[in-house]
Amino acid sequence: MKDLWVPLSGALAQQRNVETIANNVANANTPGFKRDQLVFKEYLTALDKGLEGIDLPNREWSPKDFYRSQGAEHSKVQVGGSYTIHEQGQLTPTGNSLDFGLNGRGFFEVLTPNGIRYTRRGTFTIDPSGRLVTDQGFPVLSQIDKGTLDVDENGSANLEEIKDPRDRIIQIQGRKLSSTLSGELSLDGKKVAQVAIVEFNDIHSLKKEGNSLFANEDFKNIKVDGAIKTSVHQGFQEQSNVNAIQEMSELIKANRHFGSIQKVIKAYDNMAGKANEIAKF
Repeated sequence: MKDLWVPLSGALAQQRNVETIANNVANANTPGFKRDQLVFKEYLTALDKGLEGIDLPNREWSPKDFYRSQGAEHSKVQVGGSYTIHEQGQLTPTGNSLDFGLNGRGFFEVLTPNGIRYTRRGTFTIDPSGRLVTDQGFPVLSQIDKGTLDVDENGSANLEEIKDPRDRIIQIQGRKLSSTLSGELSLDGKKVAQVAIVEFNDIHSLKKEGNSLFANEDFKNIKVDGAIKTSVHQGFQEQSNVNAIQEMSELIKANRHFGSIQKVIKAYDNMAGKANEIAKF
């Protein structure tokens, strides 16, 4: 019953699909959340054989020779991977001066115990020490002075040589904070910091870590030339880009596919049982 692996692989793939969609639905109301989607592909064992694995008769062909599948029947469903859809979420007014929504492809730069991470979740607050932090308590960083960077002809710079990011933690003395669309923070009309807004050459190379955080493994992926096109909107939150109705529809569809595959597996099991009964005779 080697062919049982075909529906079994489909069941495992649909299980992963259900988990991904369920996570999207669970975060439909999480500010700055970006939904994920799986990619499936068909895996054929015949592709691993090469030319030497092809068994064609060197004689006049009979009708049965036309039914040689060369192992193509031993295919299976394979999860090719998952990717994050970075579509813009809706900006919703909150009236809170410490909420910041981004419109564009940029990210806030924050400092976590695992190093610098990037987020679209601009739900900030001020901790007891006066630091501007995320709702998870991670300090928000100020913009790097690009005038001090040595940018090459490809628009890249060695950002690894930049000083300790802890020196860029934003300190706020007071809560009457105002911000421009470029992320310039002011208190009583006096500039106190410039929030770091980072854009990437390849946004899809970012790795999602949970809690609306993304990791960037290659410093050359950070854009250092040209103006930042992302605007900062104070008093707004960017909502999740999950369409709850669409995701629920996909979840129902995936569950139905999973149920259909289970019926196929059960049919194979019944066939195996009948084969064993026949063998006894």
